Amino acid sequence: MAGNAKAQETLFALREQIARLEGRALPAFVAAEQTKAAENPEYQEAKAGQPRLSLGITSMDAVLEGGLPLDGITEIRTVLTGDAGAASGFVLALSAYLKTRERSEAPVLWIGDVVSTQEAGAPYAVGLKQFGLNPEDVLYASPRKLEDALWVAETAIASGALSATILEIRGNPRHFGLTESRRLGLRAKAAGRPLFLLRHGAQEEASSAFFRFLAEPAPASGRRLPDGSVLGGSIGHPVFRLTLEKSRNPAPLSFLLEWNPRDRQFSLAREAAETFSFRIPPAHPGARLPASADRQDCPPALGHIVAFERAS
Repeated sequence: MAGNAKAQETLFALREQIARLEGRALPAFVAAEQTKAAENPEYQEAKAGQPRLSLGITSMDAVLEGGLPLDGITEIRTVLTGDAGAASGFVLALSAYLKTRERSEAPVLWIGDVVSTQEAGAPYAVGLKQFGLNPEDVLYASPRKLEDALWVAETAIASGALSATILEIRGNPRHFGLTESRRLGLRAKAAGRPLFLLRHGAQEEASSAFFRFLAEPAPASGRRLPDGSVLGGSIGHPVFRLTLEKSRNPAPLSFLLEWNPRDRQFSLAREAAETFSFRIPPAHPGARLPASADRQDCPPALGHIVAFERAS
């Protein structure tokens, strides 16, 4: 089994290298999927029957096997709680995009446990408009216990009355593991509704999520004028640095995704042409800047002179 996996990974890497030489920004998994679909048309037909949320980007939709699941869990996590803004913004953008594509008038339910609310805060009604949502489009619940939050999430998904459910959790709590994740996944599958699992300051762990993204902040591009030029010193649409950690792809993919809240569309950021590929670790990892020395808070060096109190 290990030999087959190694051979498959090598084959995917070769396909990606060929795509790069031919000038095509095509990840290895996309090439493998295209080859499999060409060899087995029934495989493509089976995939077409699965409810998916297409992001409208050919390369990403191919990697996501058609898009995000509309009847399952998509996990978005951060390593640092300070990156909660990027992860929350990405989830709000997905919710707005979902409502637009599905033409749904149903609201989105955001469930945040107490710990997450204390650390990352609650959604700001005015700020929702910056991501294409109206305040009445988002319902917010803040249960006191994690068990209550899980119960609310299961009930909300099973009702089928919501466009999507967002479950916000801080870290890797003991009472939320693979069993609880599977239960939520079964609820989503039965109801045919998506669940966005938002985890702040969390480590990778096993879950029933179809895909898991690592969300990090990225600098926004400049605002574009009607003639296509960029207005200098301006701030354009939000950009998210995403790493697809869990998928059928043999290695994580990292890319920059831009969200247009006015048109409610995703697009790859212009700087993402070289980023949308397999992550290659640095040859010499380490701190970018040397450690500071001779700081003001350092204690003075000991000397040979001792200060005595004056006698008079």
